[in-house]
Amino acid sequence: MSEQQTKQPEATAPQAQNEPLPGVLPAQHWAQIAQTRDPDDDADSAIEDNASSTASLSSSILQYRTIHGRTYHSDRGNAEYWASNDERQNEALDIIHHVLTLSHDGKLHLAPLDGNVEKVIDIGTGTGIWAIDFADAHPNAKVVGTEISPIQPSWVPPNLEFQMDDCTQDWTFEENSYDFVHIRWLFGSIADWTALFKQAYKTLKPGGYIETQEPSIRFESDDGTVNEKTAMGQFGKIFVEGGKKMGRTMTVLEDGIQRKALEEAGFEAIEEANFKTPIGSWPHDPKQKEIARFQQLAVEQDTEGTMIYVAALAGWTKEEVTVYIAQLRREFRSKDIHGYYRRKVLWARKPGQA
Repeated sequence: MSEQQTKQPEATAPQAQNEPLPGVLPAQHWAQIAQTRDPDDDADSAIEDNASSTASLSSSILQYRTIHGRTYHSDRGNAEYWASNDERQNEALDIIHHVLTLSHDGKLHLAPLDGNVEKVIDIGTGTGIWAIDFADAHPNAKVVGTEISPIQPSWVPPNLEFQMDDCTQDWTFEENSYDFVHIRWLFGSIADWTALFKQAYKTLKPGGYIETQEPSIRFESDDGTVNEKTAMGQFGKIFVEGGKKMGRTMTVLEDGIQRKALEEAGFEAIEEANFKTPIGSWPHDPKQKEIARFQQLAVEQDTEGTMIYVAALAGWTKEEVTVYIAQLRREFRSKDIHGYYRRKVLWARKPGQA
Protein backbone atom coordinates (compact mmCIF):
# COMPACT_ATOMS: atom_id res chain seq x y z
CA MET A 1 0.00 0.00 0.00
CA SER A 2 1.35 3.44 -0.85
CA GLU A 3 1.78 5.96 1.94
CA GLN A 4 -1.01 8.09 0.41
CA GLN A 5 -3.64 5.36 0.73
CA THR A 6 -3.96 5.35 4.50
CA LYS A 7 -3.95 8.08 7.10
CA GLN A 8 -0.72 7.99 9.07
CA PRO A 9 -0.75 8.27 12.87
CA GLU A 10 1.36 10.71 14.81
CA ALA A 11 5.05 10.03 14.21
CA THR A 12 6.53 7.92 16.96
CA ALA A 13 9.78 6.08 17.45
CA PRO A 14 10.69 3.18 19.69
CA GLN A 15 11.33 4.21 23.26
CA ALA A 16 15.07 4.86 23.36
CA GLN A 17 17.03 4.43 26.55
CA ASN A 18 19.64 7.06 25.57
CA GLU A 19 22.39 4.60 26.28
CA PRO A 20 24.56 2.56 23.89
CA LEU A 21 23.64 -1.01 23.09
CA PRO A 22 26.12 -3.43 24.73
CA GLY A 23 29.09 -4.20 22.50
CA VAL A 24 27.99 -1.70 19.84
CA LEU A 25 30.30 1.12 18.79
CA PRO A 26 28.65 4.53 19.39
CA ALA A 27 27.16 6.46 16.50
CA GLN A 28 29.88 9.10 16.86
CA HIS A 29 32.51 6.52 15.84
CA TRP A 30 31.21 6.48 12.27
CA ALA A 31 31.12 10.28 12.10
CA GLN A 32 34.80 10.37 12.99
CA ILE A 33 35.77 8.26 9.99
CA ALA A 34 33.23 9.79 7.60
CA GLN A 35 35.74 12.25 6.15
CA THR A 36 37.57 9.37 4.46
CA ARG A 37 34.42 8.25 2.69
CA ASP A 38 33.46 8.87 -0.92
CA PRO A 39 30.38 11.18 -0.80
CA ASP A 40 28.79 9.19 -3.63
CA ASP A 41 28.40 6.26 -1.24
CA ASP A 42 25.51 8.05 0.47
CA ALA A 43 23.15 7.60 -2.45
CA ASP A 44 20.46 4.95 -2.34
CA SER A 45 19.68 3.08 -5.56
CA ALA A 46 15.98 3.24 -4.83
CA ILE A 47 13.70 1.68 -7.42
CA GLU A 48 10.05 2.65 -7.12
CA ASP A 49 7.20 0.31 -7.90
CA ASN A 50 3.46 0.75 -7.99
CA ALA A 51 2.32 -2.31 -6.05
CA SER A 52 -1.14 -1.79 -4.58
CA SER A 53 -2.99 -3.38 -1.72
CA THR A 54 -5.57 -6.18 -1.75
CA ALA A 55 -8.68 -7.44 -0.03
CA SER A 56 -10.64 -6.20 2.98
CA LEU A 57 -8.20 -5.53 5.79
CA SER A 58 -8.14 -5.00 9.55
CA SER A 59 -8.28 -1.26 10.28
CA SER A 60 -6.14 -1.63 13.41
CA ILE A 61 -3.17 -3.01 11.49
CA LEU A 62 -3.61 -0.42 8.74
CA GLN A 63 -2.58 2.30 11.19
CA TYR A 64 1.13 2.18 10.51
CA ARG A 65 3.74 3.77 12.69
CA THR A 66 5.96 6.44 11.12
CA ILE A 67 9.60 6.74 12.22
CA HIS A 68 11.86 9.37 10.64
CA GLY A 69 9.51 9.56 7.66
CA ARG A 70 9.35 5.78 7.02
CA THR A 71 6.28 3.60 7.69
CA TYR A 72 6.45 0.50 9.89
CA HIS A 73 3.98 -2.15 10.96
CA SER A 74 1.44 -1.11 13.57
CA ASP A 75 2.36 -1.69 17.21
CA ARG A 76 -1.19 -2.77 18.00
CA GLY A 77 -1.73 -6.39 18.98
CA ASN A 78 1.20 -8.79 19.25
CA ALA A 79 2.66 -8.32 15.77
CA GLU A 80 6.18 -6.91 15.83
CA TYR A 81 8.42 -6.38 12.84
CA TRP A 82 11.43 -4.12 12.70
CA ALA A 83 11.81 -3.44 8.97
CA SER A 84 9.90 -0.80 7.07
CA ASN A 85 6.80 -1.81 5.12
CA ASP A 86 6.88 0.86 2.43
CA GLU A 87 7.77 0.54 -1.25
CA ARG A 88 11.54 0.79 -0.92
CA GLN A 89 11.64 -2.07 1.58
CA ASN A 90 9.19 -4.11 -0.49
CA GLU A 91 11.51 -3.85 -3.50
CA ALA A 92 14.36 -5.11 -1.30
CA LEU A 93 12.24 -8.09 -0.22
CA ASP A 94 11.60 -9.03 -3.84
CA ILE A 95 15.32 -8.92 -4.57
CA ILE A 96 15.98 -11.16 -1.55
CA HIS A 97 13.51 -13.66 -3.02
CA HIS A 98 15.58 -13.67 -6.20
CA VAL A 99 18.76 -14.24 -4.16
CA LEU A 100 17.23 -17.22 -2.37
CA THR A 101 15.85 -18.72 -5.57
CA LEU A 102 19.24 -18.39 -7.27
CA SER A 103 20.93 -20.01 -4.30
CA HIS A 104 18.50 -22.94 -4.43
CA ASP A 105 18.94 -23.46 -8.19
CA GLY A 106 15.48 -22.14 -8.97
CA LYS A 107 13.67 -24.27 -6.38
CA LEU A 108 10.89 -22.61 -4.37
CA HIS A 109 11.15 -25.18 -1.58
CA LEU A 110 13.47 -27.91 -0.37
CA ALA A 111 10.79 -29.99 1.34
CA PRO A 112 10.01 -33.16 -0.71
CA LEU A 113 6.49 -32.28 -1.82
CA ASP A 114 4.74 -34.63 -4.20
CA GLY A 115 2.94 -33.50 -7.32
CA ASN A 116 -0.46 -33.68 -5.66
CA VAL A 117 -0.07 -30.77 -3.25
CA GLU A 118 -3.51 -29.20 -2.89
CA LYS A 119 -3.45 -26.57 -0.13
CA VAL A 120 -0.51 -24.38 0.87
CA ILE A 121 0.01 -21.52 3.35
CA ASP A 122 2.79 -18.94 3.13
CA ILE A 123 3.14 -17.38 6.59
CA GLY A 124 4.60 -13.87 6.63
CA THR A 125 4.24 -13.63 2.88
CA GLY A 126 5.63 -10.09 2.67
CA THR A 127 5.11 -8.81 -0.87
CA GLY A 128 3.65 -12.20 -1.77
CA ILE A 129 6.32 -12.97 -4.35
CA TRP A 130 7.01 -16.52 -3.13
CA ALA A 131 3.27 -17.30 -2.97
CA ILE A 132 2.76 -15.90 -6.47
CA ASP A 133 5.59 -17.99 -7.90
CA PHE A 134 4.36 -21.12 -6.12
CA ALA A 135 0.77 -20.58 -7.28
CA ASP A 136 1.97 -20.11 -10.86
CA ALA A 137 4.02 -23.32 -10.66
CA HIS A 138 1.14 -25.30 -9.08
CA PRO A 139 -2.07 -24.07 -10.77
CA ASN A 140 -4.14 -26.86 -9.20
CA ALA A 141 -3.12 -25.95 -5.66
CA LYS A 142 -4.93 -23.44 -3.45
CA VAL A 143 -2.36 -21.03 -1.99
CA VAL A 144 -2.95 -18.60 0.88
CA GLY A 145 -0.44 -15.93 1.91
CA THR A 146 -0.78 -14.22 5.29
CA GLU A 147 0.80 -10.93 6.36
CA ILE A 148 0.28 -8.16 8.92
CA SER A 149 0.48 -5.43 6.26
CA PRO A 150 -1.43 -5.24 2.94
CA ILE A 151 1.62 -4.78 0.72
CA GLN A 152 0.82 -7.43 -1.90
CA PRO A 153 -0.18 -6.72 -5.52
CA SER A 154 -3.80 -6.82 -6.62
CA TRP A 155 -3.24 -8.93 -9.75
CA VAL A 156 -2.37 -12.46 -8.66
CA PRO A 157 -2.94 -16.00 -9.95
CA PRO A 158 -6.57 -17.14 -9.54
CA ASN A 159 -5.52 -19.92 -7.15
CA LEU A 160 -3.90 -17.46 -4.70
CA GLU A 161 -5.43 -15.27 -2.03
CA PHE A 162 -3.88 -13.00 0.58
CA GLN A 163 -5.22 -12.64 4.10
CA MET A 164 -4.50 -9.99 6.71
CA ASP A 165 -3.41 -12.01 9.72
CA ASP A 166 -1.06 -12.01 12.69
CA CYS A 167 0.66 -15.40 12.80
CA THR A 168 1.44 -15.00 16.52
CA GLN A 169 -2.29 -15.28 17.27
CA ASP A 170 -4.34 -18.49 17.01
CA TRP A 171 -4.64 -19.49 13.37
CA THR A 172 -8.16 -19.73 11.96
CA PHE A 173 -7.42 -22.27 9.23
CA GLU A 174 -9.22 -25.61 9.28
CA GLU A 175 -7.24 -28.22 11.21
CA ASN A 176 -5.59 -31.15 9.41
CA SER A 177 -6.33 -29.63 6.02
CA TYR A 178 -3.11 -28.23 4.47
CA ASP A 179 -0.28 -30.03 2.68
CA PHE A 180 2.49 -27.48 3.13
CA VAL A 181 3.26 -24.53 5.41
CA HIS A 182 6.06 -22.24 4.21
CA ILE A 183 7.70 -19.82 6.67
CA ARG A 184 10.77 -17.67 6.10
CA TRP A 185 12.50 -14.46 7.21
CA LEU A 186 10.57 -13.95 10.48
CA PHE A 187 13.65 -13.54 12.70
CA GLY A 188 13.22 -10.65 15.12
CA SER A 189 9.42 -10.82 14.97
CA ILE A 190 8.48 -14.03 16.82
CA ALA A 191 8.54 -14.29 20.62
CA ASP A 192 7.57 -18.00 20.80
CA TRP A 193 8.71 -20.15 17.87
CA THR A 194 7.37 -23.37 19.38
CA ALA A 195 3.89 -21.84 19.58
CA LEU A 196 4.17 -20.75 15.95
CA PHE A 197 5.16 -24.22 14.77
CA LYS A 198 2.41 -25.82 16.89
CA GLN A 199 -0.11 -23.74 14.95
CA ALA A 200 1.40 -25.06 11.72
CA TYR A 201 1.30 -28.62 13.08
CA LYS A 202 -2.39 -28.26 13.92
CA THR A 203 -3.18 -26.92 10.45
CA LEU A 204 -1.25 -29.52 8.44
CA LYS A 205 -2.66 -32.84 7.28
CA PRO A 206 -0.95 -35.96 8.66
CA GLY A 207 2.07 -36.40 6.40
CA GLY A 208 2.11 -32.70 5.51
CA TYR A 209 5.32 -30.67 5.49
CA ILE A 210 6.56 -27.47 7.07
CA GLU A 211 9.59 -25.53 5.82
CA THR A 212 11.32 -22.76 7.76
CA GLN A 213 14.16 -20.61 6.44
CA GLU A 214 15.97 -18.04 8.58
CA PRO A 215 19.24 -16.11 8.18
CA SER A 216 21.85 -14.95 10.61
CA ILE A 217 21.75 -11.19 11.10
CA ARG A 218 25.54 -11.22 11.40
CA PHE A 219 27.95 -10.64 8.55
CA GLU A 220 31.05 -12.85 8.78
CA SER A 221 34.20 -13.64 6.82
CA ASP A 222 36.54 -16.61 6.75
CA ASP A 223 39.65 -14.44 6.54
CA GLY A 224 39.07 -11.81 9.22
CA THR A 225 38.19 -9.01 6.80
CA VAL A 226 34.87 -8.61 8.64
CA ASN A 227 35.63 -7.88 12.30
CA GLU A 228 34.25 -5.99 15.28
CA LYS A 229 35.76 -2.69 14.13
CA THR A 230 34.09 -2.78 10.70
CA ALA A 231 30.60 -1.50 9.99
CA MET A 232 29.69 -4.97 8.70
CA GLY A 233 30.92 -6.52 11.92
CA GLN A 234 28.88 -4.07 13.98
CA PHE A 235 25.71 -4.62 11.94
CA GLY A 236 24.81 -7.86 13.65
CA LYS A 237 25.60 -6.51 17.11
CA ILE A 238 23.20 -3.61 16.60
CA PHE A 239 20.38 -5.96 15.67
CA VAL A 240 21.09 -8.63 18.29
CA GLU A 241 21.06 -6.09 21.12
CA GLY A 242 18.09 -4.25 19.63
CA GLY A 243 16.19 -7.52 19.42
CA LYS A 244 16.78 -8.09 23.11
CA LYS A 245 15.16 -4.73 23.86
CA MET A 246 12.17 -5.69 21.71
CA GLY A 247 11.87 -9.11 23.33
CA ARG A 248 12.31 -10.74 19.90
CA THR A 249 15.43 -12.79 19.28
CA MET A 250 17.55 -12.05 16.22
CA THR A 251 19.71 -15.16 16.77
CA VAL A 252 17.25 -17.78 15.55
CA LEU A 253 19.92 -19.51 13.46
CA GLU A 254 22.74 -19.29 16.00
CA ASP A 255 20.61 -20.63 18.85
CA GLY A 256 19.22 -23.57 16.85
CA ILE A 257 15.70 -22.36 17.56
CA GLN A 258 14.14 -23.77 14.38
CA ARG A 259 15.07 -27.39 15.10
CA LYS A 260 14.22 -27.17 18.81
CA ALA A 261 10.83 -25.63 18.09
CA LEU A 262 10.01 -28.16 15.37
CA GLU A 263 10.82 -31.01 17.74
CA GLU A 264 8.76 -29.47 20.55
CA ALA A 265 5.83 -28.96 18.18
CA GLY A 266 5.82 -32.69 17.36
CA PHE A 267 7.31 -32.82 13.86
CA GLU A 268 9.40 -35.76 12.64
CA ALA A 269 11.90 -36.47 9.84
CA ILE A 270 13.56 -33.09 10.38
CA GLU A 271 16.20 -32.26 7.78
CA GLU A 272 18.25 -29.15 7.19
CA ALA A 273 20.45 -27.42 4.63
CA ASN A 274 22.99 -24.72 5.45
CA PHE A 275 24.12 -21.93 3.14
CA LYS A 276 26.63 -19.09 3.08
CA THR A 277 25.29 -16.09 1.16
CA PRO A 278 28.04 -13.71 -0.01
CA ILE A 279 27.54 -9.97 -0.43
CA GLY A 280 29.45 -7.67 -2.77
CA SER A 281 31.50 -8.43 -5.87
CA TRP A 282 34.37 -10.39 -4.34
CA PRO A 283 33.45 -14.05 -5.16
CA HIS A 284 35.23 -15.61 -8.15
CA ASP A 285 32.66 -18.34 -8.83
CA PRO A 286 30.16 -16.96 -11.40
CA LYS A 287 27.06 -18.21 -9.57
CA GLN A 288 28.25 -16.94 -6.20
CA LYS A 289 29.23 -13.60 -7.75
CA GLU A 290 25.72 -13.19 -9.16
CA ILE A 291 24.18 -14.07 -5.80
CA ALA A 292 26.53 -11.67 -4.00
CA ARG A 293 25.74 -8.76 -6.30
CA PHE A 294 21.98 -9.22 -5.96
CA GLN A 295 22.38 -9.52 -2.19
CA GLN A 296 24.28 -6.23 -2.16
CA LEU A 297 21.53 -4.65 -4.27
CA ALA A 298 18.89 -5.92 -1.83
CA VAL A 299 20.62 -4.46 1.22
CA GLU A 300 21.57 -1.17 -0.44
CA GLN A 301 18.05 -0.81 -1.84
CA ASP A 302 16.79 0.08 1.63
CA THR A 303 19.47 -0.07 4.29
CA GLU A 304 17.83 2.92 5.94
CA GLY A 305 14.43 1.23 6.29
CA THR A 306 16.14 -1.85 7.71
CA MET A 307 18.23 0.10 10.23
CA ILE A 308 16.16 3.00 11.54
CA TYR A 309 13.77 1.18 13.86
CA VAL A 310 16.46 -0.84 15.64
CA ALA A 311 18.97 2.04 15.72
CA ALA A 312 16.31 4.22 17.33
CA LEU A 313 16.32 1.80 20.26
CA ALA A 314 19.89 2.94 20.94
CA GLY A 315 18.93 6.60 20.62
CA TRP A 316 20.60 7.12 17.23
CA THR A 317 19.31 10.03 15.14
CA LYS A 318 18.46 9.68 11.47
CA GLU A 319 21.63 11.61 10.62
CA GLU A 320 23.77 9.23 12.68
CA VAL A 321 22.17 6.25 10.95
CA THR A 322 22.94 7.84 7.57
CA VAL A 323 26.63 8.23 8.45
CA TYR A 324 26.86 4.60 9.59
CA ILE A 325 25.11 3.34 6.45
CA ALA A 326 27.56 5.21 4.21
CA GLN A 327 30.46 3.31 5.81
CA LEU A 328 28.52 0.05 5.55
CA ARG A 329 28.00 0.56 1.82
CA ARG A 330 31.64 1.41 1.35
CA GLU A 331 32.55 -1.97 2.84
CA PHE A 332 29.99 -3.81 0.72
CA ARG A 333 31.62 -2.33 -2.38
CA SER A 334 35.17 -3.23 -1.38
CA LYS A 335 36.64 -6.32 -3.02
CA ASP A 336 39.02 -6.55 -0.07
CA ILE A 337 36.21 -7.39 2.38
CA HIS A 338 34.88 -10.91 1.88
CA GLY A 339 31.61 -10.84 3.76
CA TYR A 340 28.74 -13.30 3.85
CA TYR A 341 25.88 -14.31 6.13
CA ARG A 342 24.65 -17.78 6.97
CA ARG A 343 21.19 -19.22 6.25
CA LYS A 344 19.51 -22.34 7.48
CA VAL A 345 16.56 -24.14 5.85
CA LEU A 346 14.77 -26.88 7.78
CA TRP A 347 11.85 -29.01 6.68
CA ALA A 348 9.88 -31.57 8.65
CA ARG A 349 6.81 -33.78 8.40
CA LYS A 350 3.73 -34.12 10.55
CA PRO A 351 3.45 -37.80 11.62
CA GLY A 352 0.86 -40.02 9.98
CA GLN A 353 -0.46 -40.64 6.51
CA ALA A 354 -2.53 -38.21 4.50
